[in-house]
Amino acid sequence: MTQLGDPHFRILQFYTTAPYACSYLPGHSARSQVATPTHLINAEVYGELVRAGFRRSGAFTYRPYCDACHACIPVRIPVAAFTPNRSQRRAERRHARIEAHEVPLKFREEHYALYLRYQLARHAGGGMDQDSREQYGLFLLKSQVNTRLFEFRENGTLCMVSLVDQLEDGLSCVYTFYEPSLTSASLGTFAIVWHARLSHRLGLPYLYLGYWIPGSRKMAYKSRFRPLEARIAGSWRRLSDAELDTGLPERGMT
Repeated sequence: MTQLGDPHFRILQFYTTAPYACSYLPGHSARSQVATPTHLINAEVYGELVRAGFRRSGAFTYRPYCDACHACIPVRIPVAAFTPNRSQRRAERRHARIEAHEVPLKFREEHYALYLRYQLARHAGGGMDQDSREQYGLFLLKSQVNTRLFEFRENGTLCMVSLVDQLEDGLSCVYTFYEPSLTSASLGTFAIVWHARLSHRLGLPYLYLGYWIPGSRKMAYKSRFRPLEARIAGSWRRLSDAELDTGLPERGMT
């Protein structure tokens, strides 16, 4: 176990997991650095962890800590400067009739059924398509920070659910799942634009998107939201269009 240097982290210990198969880059192994103990990670500490490149999965706050790979890049949208591009504006128009509502952070059978359909269609064989209600609750509904749960309905029909953590300086996307039968609906794009606009309305400067992984088809889409800032070599900076287009950001000194 090790400690990180930020004063907020002095109450924490950090351990590195054993290698496991990478979910995003075939043939790669991965490791994570996990912050413990979880009961000491309050909203203030958690916000500092997110700014240090961590993210949350249930009660666990972690960041990639791989031996010879730095493909996972923490990214965030500076929402005051964000302007949706043509395809993103088209996704907004397509879903103009969707109504979003915040609901209490608790289990709902309707949400769980949508989650299972999404996992079966998008991540079949990954294990999450066979989740139990208990695993679902631990993954999405267990939180010690300010987590907000939104449901999205069109003509009364549930089409998407999102969970975000509200920090002092932004919203941090935890997980979004949507109706997989709407194959041409661009709901994922709509969700990011909607959350960016929500961050701006709340007076929060950033929308944290987790990790951009240029070599992964599942995670490369985040480069389409511009401007985009990345945490590289220990500090946040805005990426150039050339870096986003090529997927080769200048990393500087590590």
